[in-house]
Amino acid sequence: MPDIPLRAKPPKIKKDRAHRETNIGGKSHLKDTRDEYDVIVIGSGLAGLTSANCMAKQGRKVLLLEQHYILGGLAQYFKRRGHIFDISLHGFPIGMKKTLRKYWSKELANNIEQVKSVRFDNPQFTLETTFTREDFTRIIVEEFGIPEEKVVGFYDHLAAMNYYDENTMTTREMFEMFFPGRTDVWRLLMEPISYANGSTLDEPAISYGIVFSNFMSKGVYIYNGGTDDMINKMEQILIDNGVDIRTKCLVQKIHVENGIATGVTVNGQRIKAKCLISNAGIHPTINKLVGPENFSKDFISQLDDVKVNTSSCQVYIGIDKEEDVPYFGDLVFTSTHPEYDSDALTAMDITSRTYSVYYPEMRPERNRYTIVASINSKYNDWADLSDAEYQTAKDKMIDETIQSLEKYVPNIREKIHYLEAATPRTVEYYTLSHMGTSFGTKFDGLKISQELPNQVKGLYHAGSVGIIMSGWLGAANYGVIISNSADKYIASLEQS
Repeated sequence: MPDIPLRAKPPKIKKDRAHRETNIGGKSHLKDTRDEYDVIVIGSGLAGLTSANCMAKQGRKVLLLEQHYILGGLAQYFKRRGHIFDISLHGFPIGMKKTLRKYWSKELANNIEQVKSVRFDNPQFTLETTFTREDFTRIIVEEFGIPEEKVVGFYDHLAAMNYYDENTMTTREMFEMFFPGRTDVWRLLMEPISYANGSTLDEPAISYGIVFSNFMSKGVYIYNGGTDDMINKMEQILIDNGVDIRTKCLVQKIHVENGIATGVTVNGQRIKAKCLISNAGIHPTINKLVGPENFSKDFISQLDDVKVNTSSCQVYIGIDKEEDVPYFGDLVFTSTHPEYDSDALTAMDITSRTYSVYYPEMRPERNRYTIVASINSKYNDWADLSDAEYQTAKDKMIDETIQSLEKYVPNIREKIHYLEAATPRTVEYYTLSHMGTSFGTKFDGLKISQELPNQVKGLYHAGSVGIIMSGWLGAANYGVIISNSADKYIASLEQS
């Protein structure tokens, strides 16, 4: 039996954005860089990584700048006391397999595997599903008593949705149209998507519909081997394709001359480029890196109206190497709240958690179990806590999570070797994302992102915005879209 579980100790310094931005690497991290590149990619989330790889495969000279010491953005991992933890909750549609095969490698695509079981446990229902359209249809018809033609009609409605349509219907209104008053069905349909991207019932139905349709085909998939294996292999592919990768390099300024992006200042050094792709958040890209004076007043006004999505907390649970955990699902959506409620889902008084369970076959060489509890959260609830209040809240979150987990793994306390927690402040510190968001912006952020090169020529944005914001798959695919646009721009410069 293990001793009392180890916990991460409070840091000796306050880990906030200001501290991180003043403790960047020096010019030594830029040794032997070129004076000018075809494209500079700022940030190495999956959108940034994919756009950099696509540009390099087109023969472009690419510089990839990442302020952290490790690539991946929110598709990341960390090591503690013999454990490897994948940060946050990772699950994506079957489309990730095609994207990795086409834009990365067959080896990466072959590691995409379907999870065996997605479980739901809340006051309204308890069930297990493969999360495929067929199984979901069966459950809604047989378990919830909804006529099959209603369910088919719902799916057909989603399939007919088009981003370019002028549709003001909210997700709540759409659910009410097909499943009036059936908050249990709403919960089944909505809760996984809220965990995937922070959406709520009162946002545009189109933003829900496309994300749900992506997932609701052939189930939920994960990368077997862990995020560390995937990111390490992506890094090697980038190197093989000639991408100049620089970590601990914080971009401080995007330079604009006569309405054209010309380069960056990074770690105090200026580097030129024909084209820039920012994988930073849309707000800091415009307001901090470029400066609002380089955009029209109407554009900045529209940006000010764009809200960021919520963030998340995680409790990382490392099981002792001599212990095992009985199988209880791959993804387990749990809640004690009476009904689906987006405010309750993100409240400091935690009632909802999703457990991602990593069994030894995920990383056979380590032969260990790890569990990550993900909790949707609001940045402002954590941002202004004093250091003492912050640590108390983290400890409370850990203790309550272990108590909740005992329902599924009796005597789990006796099996735990290591515990650590992350909050929206942690997300902000390590990724510098605006307000610590884990899910980018709301729906209207996509318009701003797409309009960027019309405001400043040669400046592009790739990341989590609006309807594209469907986790790993959406980020990677948006990186492809933006790289194609950027490549055409460079080609036009070469022809002129």
